[in-house]
Amino acid sequence: MRMRRLLASVLAGVVAGGTVAVVLTQTTPATADRRGHAPIVIGHRGASAHRPEHTLLSYETAIAMGADYIEPDLVSTKDHVLVARHENEISGTTDVSAHPEFADRRTTKTVDGRPITGWFTEDFTLAELKTLRAKERVPDLRPDNTAFDGLPEIPTFEEVVKLAQQHGVGVYPETKHPTYFDSIGLSLEEPLLDVLNRYRVRKAYIQSFETANLRELRAKTRLPLIQLITFGGAPYDWVASGSTRTYDDMVKPDGLREVASYANGIGVDTRRVVPQDASGRTLEPTTLIADAHRRRLDVHVWTVRNENSQLPADYRLGNPASPVYPRATGNVMGWLSKLVDLGIDGAFCDDPAMGRAVVSGRQA
Repeated sequence: MRMRRLLASVLAGVVAGGTVAVVLTQTTPATADRRGHAPIVIGHRGASAHRPEHTLLSYETAIAMGADYIEPDLVSTKDHVLVARHENEISGTTDVSAHPEFADRRTTKTVDGRPITGWFTEDFTLAELKTLRAKERVPDLRPDNTAFDGLPEIPTFEEVVKLAQQHGVGVYPETKHPTYFDSIGLSLEEPLLDVLNRYRVRKAYIQSFETANLRELRAKTRLPLIQLITFGGAPYDWVASGSTRTYDDMVKPDGLREVASYANGIGVDTRRVVPQDASGRTLEPTTLIADAHRRRLDVHVWTVRNENSQLPADYRLGNPASPVYPRATGNVMGWLSKLVDLGIDGAFCDDPAMGRAVVSGRQA
């Protein structure tokens, strides 16, 4: 494991070029977090900075780069098998539109209150989905990833779990749109727990942006649960029930106390921890980490991305006039170092090698 992490640190330097050397010389050693362990590195949809997300190629790359956990977003097929996709609408992440045999499956549905047109996993059997091939979701931002378009299949959750266990890393599944899938008779929680139990998975977190399914899971598993919290809006199960509460209420002291009654941690947009002004520059950190820790809740932040356009303005590098500036790699390790300094317990990283280099460098 130590060798894998050392190689991952070296790889981060290769990926980020000269940036890494500069940032590492500016980084001072840090102690482990309040519970005596280093922050975990979560491969966000695998290593989506380097391979099309939610593919075995992406998960394998994340493992090689030193991720502690790999993260599959889970949706259901027509025959109730969980597969890893960013959304149940798959026109942007697969070549389904190039399959004339599935042309009549294109439709419009309302998911979490929004009309969406495309092809949906719940209208395909697993065997049918396996005839499709994955592609890069944001080719303008990650043009290099398009070299892998048309190669990988859509993986099942079971395949992701088997890969993780083969390499000794954890899994960090997210249930996508649980209220919606409940409404069409394809509940996500039962097949999720079935796979985890069959493979005796002990190294896992289960996450959701909704609350009701986490409460349901709390009664059925001892695995740690993570309440996801966006920068705005509200959990869809609250919206569907007519509640006027929002995620802003959830991060207040009473809200965190309620979350602690069913979850083990929160997964938050980085702006909940370090706000930004109108120009995208960072402001003074909030007290959210300390507030959550007082409730014995871990704090995992999302998502640390490489590209300038995805980083706070004060961590961007290069000439803004350059046409490639938005997708050029910024000071990712500097941003990660700041978040670690603030006491986070984990980070979702598009490039797990960056996270591993920061965490391992501080343990040296």
